[in-house]
Amino acid sequence: MIVVVGARGTIQNVDEFLQQLLGFSEEHHLVIQALDAKAVYGKDHLVSATEHAVRAFTQGRNAMNFLALELLLYAAGERQIQKAIKKMGVKRGKGQIAFVIIDKKKQSVKGKSFDRVVNTLLHTFQFVRDDKVLEGTKDTLKRFGIKQREIQTVSEQRYGDLILEKVALVDVIK
Repeated sequence: MIVVVGARGTIQNVDEFLQQLLGFSEEHHLVIQALDAKAVYGKDHLVSATEHAVRAFTQGRNAMNFLALELLLYAAGERQIQKAIKKMGVKRGKGQIAFVIIDKKKQSVKGKSFDRVVNTLLHTFQFVRDDKVLEGTKDTLKRFGIKQREIQTVSEQRYGDLILEKVALVDVIK
């Protein structure tokens, strides 16, 4: 099960936040990745990246030792972790966060218990849910590194496809 949640909040210390998020993930038997939502173009972007990352692990083609980091590579459309962090890693201060929650066992998060986990996650980090932060714009595409001439090749309804193409290309680059 893959769930994508948008939120708004403040991160005082990125390293501390990521350590706490890892602890929360382990406590709830989940894989959770937090990303800068300003570089996200819709839920499909992150669901696709997650599916690619899970498939890479399943097939033994993963570049990273942890699924959350592999997901970050795919979501950023990069093969180098430093570039991926720069592009999509969470930043210090007030911001928009995208959480990807993966229930690898497909048993610990179901229905109402999932809602409780999401609410607990948001409450723990003092974030407010706002899935609108996941909606991408033309500026999102540019922040993602897509050139104006590429953007002009598709209609606005197909902008998300440009991101999905970058996500899929990570497999080819490997």
